[in-house]
Amino acid sequence: MDKQSIEYLQDILISIHENLHELHERKSFADPQEFDHIEGKIQAYQEVLAILKISADQFQIPRNEIGL
Repeated sequence: MDKQSIEYLQDILISIHENLHELHERKSFADPQEFDHIEGKIQAYQEVLAILKISADQFQIPRNEIGL
């Protein structure tokens, strides 16, 4: 992979991890109505990460190369 592609994927992964961290923090003081919404978003981000891991494996891209 070229450097620009790696940086692009790393930027996406950083954003996903930052969003997950923020959601976990918000979950600790969320009201019951918001809690389910936050849980759904956390699950969606985790599914995206799982898809990226599977795709990296299929394309034989070392996960550590892109920060997975």
